[in-house]
Amino acid sequence: MPFIGNIGPTELIIVLVIALLVLGPGKLPEVGSALGKSIREFRRAATDVKEAASLDPIPPAPPKPNVLSAPAPARTPDAPPTDTASGSGPETPAS
Repeated sequence: MPFIGNIGPTELIIVLVIALLVLGPGKLPEVGSALGKSIREFRRAATDVKEAASLDPIPPAPPKPNVLSAPAPARTPDAPPTDTASGSGPETPAS
């Protein structure tokens, strides 16, 4: 019955005995505490990354409406033509 991945209970005991022999009984609690804090921090960072990735992305700006300029009003045949070259406007009959 594997505990973690492919490590069974006998392999776990062997690793702990080797760690006890290498580090000694005085440092083993410190190393275990530091390892636990590191794993906790790693899990917290992984959770933060998952939450950031699952947030909805910023929606793109809505497209600007395509506003066309209104066509110039058509000249009616009743209106007298204006003379823009002389700058005096429409001629009035002399009385």
